Amino acid sequence: MPLIPYSLARPFLFGLDPEAAHDLTLSALARGQGTPLQLGWCASTVDDPITLAGLTFPNRVGLAAGLDKNARCIDALAAMGFGFVEVGTVTPRPQPGNPKPRMFRLPQAQALINRLGFNNDGLAAFLDNVQRARCRKSGQHSAMRLGLNIGKNASTPIEDATADYLTGLEGVYPHADYVAVNISSPNTQNLRALQSDAALDGLLLALAERRETLAARPGAKRVPIFIKIAPDLDEAQVRSIANSLLQHGMDGVIATNTTVSREAVKGLPHAQETGGLSGAPVREASNRVIRLLRAELGAAFPIIGVGGILSADDAVEKIRAGADVVQIYTGLIYQGPALVGRAAQAIKAMPR
Repeated sequence: MPLIPYSLARPFLFGLDPEAAHDLTLSALARGQGTPLQLGWCASTVDDPITLAGLTFPNRVGLAAGLDKNARCIDALAAMGFGFVEVGTVTPRPQPGNPKPRMFRLPQAQALINRLGFNNDGLAAFLDNVQRARCRKSGQHSAMRLGLNIGKNASTPIEDATADYLTGLEGVYPHADYVAVNISSPNTQNLRALQSDAALDGLLLALAERRETLAARPGAKRVPIFIKIAPDLDEAQVRSIANSLLQHGMDGVIATNTTVSREAVKGLPHAQETGGLSGAPVREASNRVIRLLRAELGAAFPIIGVGGILSADDAVEKIRAGADVVQIYTGLIYQGPALVGRAAQAIKAMPR
C-alpha cells in the first residue's frame, strides 16, 4: 500500500495550475523511482493474467498514453501495480505543443480538457528514456507490458503523415511490447482525418508492410500494432474502421481518445475551451464505440477500453461493454494510484 494517501496530496496539486501540477508530479516520480521514495506510491500488482495479441498481461488495468509523453517514469508507474503502461505520444522531432494555458480541470464533472498538442522531446530522447528504465533492461525482466505510442509532428502536412508514423514505428519497434498508433487526438490539426476510409487504408497498409520488414530482421520479433480511435464516430465510421483493421492485419484497437463534444459539461467553467475532453463525461461515448467494435470485430479481436474510468465499477462496465483490458488516465488524477488496484480487483472478481 502507498505510504502517502492521495487524499493528502490532491488538495495541494489541485491548487496549482493543471499543467504545473502535471509537471511537478512527473518530476517527483522520475526522481523517486528506484529509490525509497517510491514507497510513497507503490502497490502490489493484482494477479489476473490475460493473453492478447500474443502478449500476456499480468492484469487488465493499464495506464493510457498522454501522462508520460517522454517515457521518463516507466519504473515509477510500474510500481503502481499496472498490468501495462503506455507512454507517449512521441513524434519524430521534438515539438513544444500548443500555446499555454492548455490544460483545464472541470472538477464538478470529474473531467479534464487538454489541448497539449503532442508536446514532447522527440523520438531520440524518448527511446533513450525507454532504454534506461530498469524494468526494461536485460536481466531485469518485468511482467508489466509496455506500449509505445506514436504520432505525427504538427508541422508535417497531413498528406505526408504516413512518413512520420513509419519513422516512429522504426524507432520504437525494438523496444515495445506493442506499438500504439495515435490517429485520434483532436489537438493536432487534421489528424482525425486519418480515420477516414482512404487515408486509414493507406496508413495501415504502409504500417503493415513496414512491420513485416522489421519483423524479418535477424533476432527481431513480431510486435503487435494497436490503433487508437476517437469516441466521436458514428456507427458507419466505426464499421469502416473495424473492416480496415481486419483487412490490414492490425492486432488490436484502443477505444477511445478524448472527445470534442461538450454536451455533458455545458455551462461549467472552462467547458468551452478547445481541446479534448476526458474523464467521466466521455465514459458512455467510449462504451458505445467499444460495443460497436465488438459487434463488428468478433469475440477474439483485442480491444483496449479507455475513457471515463473513475471507479472500479466503471472499469467493470468497460469490460462488459466488450473491452478485454482497460486504461486509466484522468481517473488517476482524480482518484490517485489506489484506483489501479481497486479496478484490477473488481475485474478479477467478475464472473468468467
